[in-house]
Amino acid sequence: MVVADLLMLGTFPFRIMSELGLGSWHLPVISCRYTAVLFYSSMYVGIIFMGFISLERYVKIIRHRPAPTASSSCKSRFGTLCSLQLMQSSSFAWVLAFFTWSLLLLIVLPNVLLTSLPANEQNSRHCMELKTSLGKVWHKVSTYFSVSLFWCTLLVLAFCYTSIARQLYKSYQRVRQDASAVCRKSNRSIYSILAVFFICFVPYHVLRIPYTMCQTKGSGFSWSSRFLLFQLKEAMLFLSALNVCLDPVIYFLMCQTFRESLLRKLSRKGRRRRSLTTTAAQSVSNI
Repeated sequence: MVVADLLMLGTFPFRIMSELGLGSWHLPVISCRYTAVLFYSSMYVGIIFMGFISLERYVKIIRHRPAPTASSSCKSRFGTLCSLQLMQSSSFAWVLAFFTWSLLLLIVLPNVLLTSLPANEQNSRHCMELKTSLGKVWHKVSTYFSVSLFWCTLLVLAFCYTSIARQLYKSYQRVRQDASAVCRKSNRSIYSILAVFFICFVPYHVLRIPYTMCQTKGSGFSWSSRFLLFQLKEAMLFLSALNVCLDPVIYFLMCQTFRESLLRKLSRKGRRRRSLTTTAAQSVSNI
């Protein structure tokens, strides 16, 4: 997710300069052919990874089983447990990450190769005019695939985190009489993650299909409709880009190791700053 966010962040200067009309007319062409494709592929990789994280949390909390004894094997009744342990191993995570990146890059690569019509100063700002006939068809197919991927991931997130919240509430009810404070803290973390996902991505994906239809079947839309859809798409895309800033909040809420490391470093810096301040004050008083 960090790599995906950094790649998305790296595309922002090209987008900003292109929209502000800075640089030559070649810049919008570069944005259309390369950086926009990188932006969308990185965004969807991050979305899929959020879905994987929710599944991993769901398996760890909801499908948790006692550890098998040393004499048991994966072919015994602990076979399911061994499979779950394999799914949570770092090797499996690397394979899954590689497969995810490969799949998304294969889906979006034709958008680079098929945006190959000659560019000039007149058509450089109209990305669809740079695509071949097959490129326009593939643009539509890849968009529908990406949107379907998003809605499936959203369903997975909603199911996993609501199940986790319900399981945590039942667990705390069994071990203590008043679990309201603990449940509130857990639910706050879970629903904060869902809120970030809904705010950043749902509005854009509600709008993306109508906007794609407007792009590929522009003759069926009036000029005012196309202009309105474009403006709404840009506003919703801004929310999607905002996810780069909100992802660190998700890391902080979801990853205890990240949270403890960050707090430890901040505490160390605070102590160092106070020590320097004390030393400076003592030096001044000695003078």
